[in-house]
Amino acid sequence: MPRFFVDAALEAGTSFELPEPVLRHVQVLRLKEGDALTLFNGRGGEVPATLLALEKRRAVVSLAQALPLERESRLEVGLVQAVSSGEKMDFTLQKGVELGVAWFQPVLSERSVVRLSGERADKRVARWQDIVVSACEQSGRNRIPEVRPLLGYDEWLRGAQPDGARLMLSPLGKARLSALADSPRRASLLAGPEGGLSAREEAAALAAGWTPLKLGERILRTETAALAAVAALQTLWGDFA
Repeated sequence: MPRFFVDAALEAGTSFELPEPVLRHVQVLRLKEGDALTLFNGRGGEVPATLLALEKRRAVVSLAQALPLERESRLEVGLVQAVSSGEKMDFTLQKGVELGVAWFQPVLSERSVVRLSGERADKRVARWQDIVVSACEQSGRNRIPEVRPLLGYDEWLRGAQPDGARLMLSPLGKARLSALADSPRRASLLAGPEGGLSAREEAAALAAGWTPLKLGERILRTETAALAAVAALQTLWGDFA
């Protein structure tokens, strides 16, 4: 059944006019009057709806009783991802949502190929948030993970005090997940860009209490490493356990 995010209150027993972006999706999917769909507003739960009217510039649905469905992982995973180039960052965000990442913190590290600041940075973060919303629509999540404002690596590290396990993905790491503390409720992952974090950046994270994590004997690409680590965390302590 098609699912759509709408940033609005959804009151049972009322009619609701779909915002323009959702209207376009409804038209692309060639839905018809009487078809069923699901709406959610990112605050938890979802609302079954029926398409009452569909016109060129307007679509109206009737809202049924909200369903208190939650599909969040019991393990809160945050991903600090050094910005990667091209579609790699988009892929990481999309698949991270599917794997249950609760929040994303993009950072600019020394080896980040992409350089963003000011209005360009704000626009890119807004685009990443749109990717996250679309991934929630597809994957069934009813709460929207936050894409936090883009920060420089050093600025982020100075202010970073996440709860739970702090894990830095590093080809030089020796720690393995199986040797870490049992069943944390929260975990934060730090992943570098193409080429990885610099030696200085790794040393700074280590001094700040981050544990360098080893993912096997092979060096993984940036778009593989973070997602593999999230899946491993979910296997040990989260959805897959």
